[in-house]
Amino acid sequence: MMKKVLTFIMAGGKGERLFPLTKDRTKPAVPFGGIYRIIDFTLSNCINSGLRRIYVLTQYKSASLQRHIRLGWNFLPSELEQFIELLPAQQRIGDTWYLGTADAIYQNFYAVEMDKSDEVLILAGDHVYKMNYYAMIDYHRAVDADLTVGVVEVCKERSSQLGVVEVDSNGTVIGFQEKPKHPKTIPAHPDKIYASMGIYVFKHEVLEQELMEDAKRAGSNHDFGKDIIPGMIKKGAKIAAYNFIDENKKEAQYWRDIGEIDAYFEANMDLTKADPIFNLYDRAWPIRTFQEQFPPVKTIHAGEEMAGRVGLALDSIVSHGCVISGGRIQRSVLSPNVRINSYSEVYDSILMEGVNVGRYAKIKRAIIDKDVDIPQGMVIGYDISEDKKRFYVTDSGIVVVAKGTEIK
Repeated sequence: MMKKVLTFIMAGGKGERLFPLTKDRTKPAVPFGGIYRIIDFTLSNCINSGLRRIYVLTQYKSASLQRHIRLGWNFLPSELEQFIELLPAQQRIGDTWYLGTADAIYQNFYAVEMDKSDEVLILAGDHVYKMNYYAMIDYHRAVDADLTVGVVEVCKERSSQLGVVEVDSNGTVIGFQEKPKHPKTIPAHPDKIYASMGIYVFKHEVLEQELMEDAKRAGSNHDFGKDIIPGMIKKGAKIAAYNFIDENKKEAQYWRDIGEIDAYFEANMDLTKADPIFNLYDRAWPIRTFQEQFPPVKTIHAGEEMAGRVGLALDSIVSHGCVISGGRIQRSVLSPNVRINSYSEVYDSILMEGVNVGRYAKIKRAIIDKDVDIPQGMVIGYDISEDKKRFYVTDSGIVVVAKGTEIK
């Protein structure tokens, strides 16, 4: 009998370090790379891996994400028991919302029991990478593990931002540290650590037992990294580490936690390079999304009679529906339906859907969220002290204009 796998994607996070991009939406719904949402990469990995039974757990400001899933990811045939289904927080078993990652699964465990799956795959919905999850599931079965944790090699300097997995020579997990300052490194590579990818494969019965015990445990954070995995290690459960195998087909592995503004900005800017690290154009591993019906991109160049009025985009991603009318774009990412008006200049920036850049405006190293009208002659990114009076500015000088901001 063929074994069944049920997949849960955790998509309820507030994404506080991405504020103000998460002011009106959950982190997995934040736009990325012009036409995508962050969750599209996890969902595409599922479809490309042959996983077709998927629950998306939502909680924080989920309206935008729900609309995106409903319109763009409703193509699986239910008569074949295939689905991508939203599971909002419902207080099914008490008067609390999700208290942690483990509690989110616990409150929806009825779905696992109804499905009668052999294994449960749990994924984070807020990372950008390409991975064949079924290869990890096959490994989990081959070593007969109670739990298999997806890990990726990263420099130890990043340990304070990540969960760190300690592994012995047999690939068995023997320790787990949450954001340590002094992490356990990889024995053969003392300058690197195994970071947890937030990817877990559980045996059905093991997950059920662990969640039941955790729900009764006083003082628990009800979190897989902080509570479930350390508790299983103490009990001597068989926990395997699965080293990330990248489907991106580049020399360097690509796995990005774009959970803060600078990392988000740099990951977008990488896409504008001649040979970006992350390949969006590999048809063997397509990234799917929902795309509204917009007309083609249009550039307008006035000619010699209006010197300087050039409709030009260089080293940039320009999405459908954009009109570059006599302005200049360079090393930037434009989401759909953006308009760049005459004599304006946009450099090293991210402009989201519906942004209108007025004539003679100048923008540099900025993120302009949806539906913002940049007034004529406005200057953003050139005088940080002035920008801080009106907008959010990171320590590295990236200016963020929140969704729908009215600029006088």
